[in-house]
Amino acid sequence: MERSIYELENTGELISPALVYYNDIILDNTKRLIEMANGAQNLWPHVKSHKAPGMIKMQIGLGIKRFKCATIAEAEMVAAEAAAGGVHIILAYPLIEPNISRYLRLAAAYPQCVFYAIGDNFDSLSALAGKAHETGTNMNVLIDVDIGMHRTGIPLDKLEDLYERAAGLKGISLKGLHCYDGHRSESDLNLRKAKAQEGDKTVLQIQAALKGKGLDCELLVMGGTPSFPCRTGNPDFYLSPGTAFIGDWSYYTKLPDMAFTPGAAVFCRVVSHQSGHTFTLDLGHKGIAADPAGERGVIAGLPQAKAVFQSEEHWVFSLPENIALPPIGTSQYVIPAHICPTSALYPTIEVARGGKIVEHWEVKARNRKITY
Repeated sequence: MERSIYELENTGELISPALVYYNDIILDNTKRLIEMANGAQNLWPHVKSHKAPGMIKMQIGLGIKRFKCATIAEAEMVAAEAAAGGVHIILAYPLIEPNISRYLRLAAAYPQCVFYAIGDNFDSLSALAGKAHETGTNMNVLIDVDIGMHRTGIPLDKLEDLYERAAGLKGISLKGLHCYDGHRSESDLNLRKAKAQEGDKTVLQIQAALKGKGLDCELLVMGGTPSFPCRTGNPDFYLSPGTAFIGDWSYYTKLPDMAFTPGAAVFCRVVSHQSGHTFTLDLGHKGIAADPAGERGVIAGLPQAKAVFQSEEHWVFSLPENIALPPIGTSQYVIPAHICPTSALYPTIEVARGGKIVEHWEVKARNRKITY
């Protein structure tokens, strides 16, 4: 990536490392996603990539009114931003033990929002239904379906039976299916699309069978960022990209069809020159995601720099002998390979427009609990 895309003017007092979101890029990415989805009404984006009310506010302003969350804190963050109401919130994580009561209390506190839980087994759905029934409430539920990732979700061949059984539980109302295929990361779009559509065909057949039995199964919330382009234009699906709104180095390089310009960088500085032809940044693995395996990030405008090793607060890079080391104290902009866990490492995001930091966004949901 070109350094000029990320270089900032007003960094004299900026403490490094700092996470910077480039509002102009993120806004462009968001508008492109809306266009690809044939309208904001077809998007159900994940908020785990940013955990920031500032992003929610921007997306609501562009017409997005459905959000998916990984934690109760994220769901509370979204609900708090939805003052006008009409926002739909999925907690796309199994509810067990105290989290059941926490989520029911959250839903009761924000009646202007529509909340959904997910579940993939009768025992946990019974526990949720029992707690909801005890409190005189009712929780919307999507059955979580395993379409190949094998992380959570009921297998397709057992889905219809579970749906029918769970539909009889008092305290919950089944509304449809949640299908996440994070394993669909083939670089070739045609191959990725063919693989995704294999599972989609079965999901649609099961949905039709359930509706034929008089069961409510209207909502199909599908996929993530890699499989997003596999389903655009399909009116049967709500689409759930997350990372694509911000963008990161991993998806930019591995998924050519999803080459959204990365809209985030970690601002850091050169703190040392070492023997040989190496330099050290003040950016250790406490400041940038340590996953996935391999490259954790690239320095904008310095593609020849190769990571030597990284520790908690240091990152050592080497350069070919014919390239001068960047002077000590100079600023650098590292594009993370994985933005989601990188965002969670910072309490505040510096927001840039037109080459200047203009505001700060709290990463409000980085902790597991806010109020509930």
